[in-house]
Amino acid sequence: MLRIIKTALVQMQSGADRLMNLEHAAKLISNAKQLGAKLIALPECFNSPYGTNFFSEYAESIPNGPTSEMLSKAARENSVYLVGGTFPEVENNKYYNTCTVWNPEGKLVAKFRKMHLFDIDIPGKITFKESDILSPGSELVTFDLEGVKVGLGICYDLRFEELAKLYRLQGCKILIFPAAFNMTTGPIHFEILQKARALDNQVFVCTISPARNDTGYIAWGHSQITSPWGKVLAQAKEKEEIILADIDLAECDDVRAQIPIFHQRRNDVYDTVKKK
Repeated sequence: MLRIIKTALVQMQSGADRLMNLEHAAKLISNAKQLGAKLIALPECFNSPYGTNFFSEYAESIPNGPTSEMLSKAARENSVYLVGGTFPEVENNKYYNTCTVWNPEGKLVAKFRKMHLFDIDIPGKITFKESDILSPGSELVTFDLEGVKVGLGICYDLRFEELAKLYRLQGCKILIFPAAFNMTTGPIHFEILQKARALDNQVFVCTISPARNDTGYIAWGHSQITSPWGKVLAQAKEKEEIILADIDLAECDDVRAQIPIFHQRRNDVYDTVKKK
């Protein structure tokens, strides 16, 4: 099993031209590899604008579409584990917001569909309803990174502590969330939620945002890597940037031994409450 994983989060700027987005992502993946990264992750909706009016236009089948082809090639040519952010997927006339993972041979090893759809209404601030077009996923998905179990979520999934806890119970030490938080919720909630999921479950949490743009849905940025101790190991600002950190998996074991909350859980009480 690996002990230290050099991890790069690619906070990239995307536009309306899918081909240009894919070419730009491929270049940034190569740049991250040159910085020594073994695990590289892209943001939510990296190949297209983010919005309910774009999902059907940019949707592709997996693994046969141009985005899957680029991700497979980039993972193989750079010999890295590549978390391909997310992009709209279509299958059986249903649309999903989907994260794919590719191993150093360029093989698809995981596919996670956003489970909790982003349906919110904050008067005077932001209203968004992914369920107008998207269908939710219904499966937890992990992948093996040379003996290390990694769990996947997408953006709004970060708010649901049950998802992260189930991943911890499955043995995950790293959780990865491509995530385009917005200018209303991002400044207040984004960092706090990451620290909460990391502390609750004593795992590393990686979130990858698009770089901030000036039109349409405006992402907060601030991609981040958080340790099981709740320490921010690396954080981007709002513009395009690659951030790096060495994820030392021994820290998971140390924190879990020092503060053994999963051995101290009172399931005898929790289960009783559930039954009432």
